[in-house]
Amino acid sequence: MRTIDPVTLAVLKGRLEQVADEMDATLYRSAFNPIIAEARDACHGLYHARTGATLVQGTKGLPIFVGAMAFAVKAVIDKVAAEGGLQEGDIFLFNDPYDGGTHLNDFRLVQPVFRGGELFCWLASVGHWLDIGGNVPGNFNARATESFQEGVRIPPVKVVRAGVLDNDIVSILAANSRVPQSNWGDMNGQLNALALGSRRLGALLDEYGEDTVEAAFTAFSAGAEAMMRENIGALPDGTWSFEDYLDNDGIDDAPLTIALDLTIAGSEMTLDFSRSSPPCKGPLNIAYSTAVACCYVALKHVFTEVPANAGCLAPIRFVIPETTLLGVKAPKPVGGYTETILRVIGVLFGALGKVAPEQAMAAPFGTINALSLAGARPQGGRFVMFSFFGGGLGGNPESDGLNHANNPISTATIPPVEILEASYPVMFTQWALRPDSAGPGRHRGGVGAIYEIETLAEGTTDVFLLGERGKYAPFGVLGGGEAGLNSFAWQTQDGEASPPLVSKVTDVRIGPGQRVTLRTPGGGGYGSPLERPAVRVARDVALGFVSIAAARDSYGVVIATDGSVDEAATVRLRQEKTA
Repeated sequence: MRTIDPVTLAVLKGRLEQVADEMDATLYRSAFNPIIAEARDACHGLYHARTGATLVQGTKGLPIFVGAMAFAVKAVIDKVAAEGGLQEGDIFLFNDPYDGGTHLNDFRLVQPVFRGGELFCWLASVGHWLDIGGNVPGNFNARATESFQEGVRIPPVKVVRAGVLDNDIVSILAANSRVPQSNWGDMNGQLNALALGSRRLGALLDEYGEDTVEAAFTAFSAGAEAMMRENIGALPDGTWSFEDYLDNDGIDDAPLTIALDLTIAGSEMTLDFSRSSPPCKGPLNIAYSTAVACCYVALKHVFTEVPANAGCLAPIRFVIPETTLLGVKAPKPVGGYTETILRVIGVLFGALGKVAPEQAMAAPFGTINALSLAGARPQGGRFVMFSFFGGGLGGNPESDGLNHANNPISTATIPPVEILEASYPVMFTQWALRPDSAGPGRHRGGVGAIYEIETLAEGTTDVFLLGERGKYAPFGVLGGGEAGLNSFAWQTQDGEASPPLVSKVTDVRIGPGQRVTLRTPGGGGYGSPLERPAVRVARDVALGFVSIAAARDSYGVVIATDGSVDEAATVRLRQEKTA
């Protein structure tokens, strides 16, 4: 393998990332469903010809997909090794969550790139399709006890053979969705993204040659590994433990433990999740590849400068037994994977905060609140509205947490209210920040949100929610306080009702003009709230983030009738609280 000079390496890094970025942009512009087109729940990249290891990722791809896609490409490589028959123009499609996937809605398309008749690398695309069968529209079935109740599971199959689309595969996919036209549009968007990526990569290879680009791939991986080892080596040796909890699994109303023992030895790190709860009945399980992917996301949040390729995971050893809910096999249900990976990310934040308190981050709101509404459109036909919702991020050493942000699994955006109202027969009667939802602290958490949605559909609308943080609030660090809890309610003829399992519900129906209300958590606080400058607390009160009562009770700050700080009363109160 030839060496490569730093200037050429930097140029190729930008050029190759641009290939993936253009693939992302192509899919965002052409996808039919708002979760891809607006929320950007998708990812593209280049992968090693023999191992499937991540070579280059786009800068806009969903982080959790970045970590999982190497497993997905390896699944295709294994299939080709077992069955043969790979040729130029083939494209594989699958959504198997146990074999490099995440959950059934996330469809992977993987394409080989040939040069001179030899396999050079793989291109891959993943995007969240709106509906793929199962018991619940949108597929977030909080009552699922096996994957068959969550949707149709597709192993790696050739959807395109030597450049020819296999319409039999397309027909099977269409027959197993409530919204086949949406899926058809998303699939074509992904096919077009792969076609563009193939052209752009081919042009780059024509310009620089295969040997030079391969040398760049090797240098990227080696550089990422060296940077990660340097970051780990700067931390003290030892073992640190952290635990957090999921409300329940949607079936049994009992908490699930996510436990981590983090060990640092020189420039290597071991992440041992052996003490976590066993596989559960409901859909809060995840597969091994998904668990590794969310650890990658957490580490990237802490070591932000490390490039996104396989090298960054080389110094990390994962212990994720099949005896835990983090390493399950089929047919254990995994449709609620988003909630579990958020807790895994949180415990990794918590453990790293013990290792290096100066880098500690309080917990984010920690639930996507997967809400689905389904029914009949007034003009005819069915609709399935799936969306995720925002909350507050945790306070950190440098600042307050972000208000109404997305979770750390994602660079996606929360779908705009205008798009959701234009796409589905719903009206948002409230979309607002939620007062007193942030964990108090020297740097407070970000505040959560309140969403109130009225259905405009004819007849009844089915409502499904798969969320978390209804019982176990986002934690604070270094003396910071917990954030507010998640809550959900819907209107009935007899008044407002709430889920018995707090954060999860199925089989709810509301009529025309009735509403559902979601109140999301904020983020945990960082540092003692008594150390927060009183003028900043007064500003929070003026902005509606913190109530006058919470300013007094949580921060020891007395707000006068004109909104200013009562300095003398505040000094006395804070002295009482610290006594």
